[in-house]
Amino acid sequence: MSAILFTIVGIVLYFVSDWLLLRVEASAGRRFEHRSLIFFAILLTLALITFSFIQQQTGVS
Repeated sequence: MSAILFTIVGIVLYFVSDWLLLRVEASAGRRFEHRSLIFFAILLTLALITFSFIQQQTGVS
């Protein structure tokens, strides 16, 4: 069950990261040159925070 939860959260975080990157680019008024690295940094940060929170709340290791 925990694998399904982490998979669903990962998919949601992918779309949230994409949305955040688009918002940041829109506010800057241009597309970033290294947008894949920025996307990865956003996704990694959100994943570490979210997965850590889930592990603390559910006791899953």
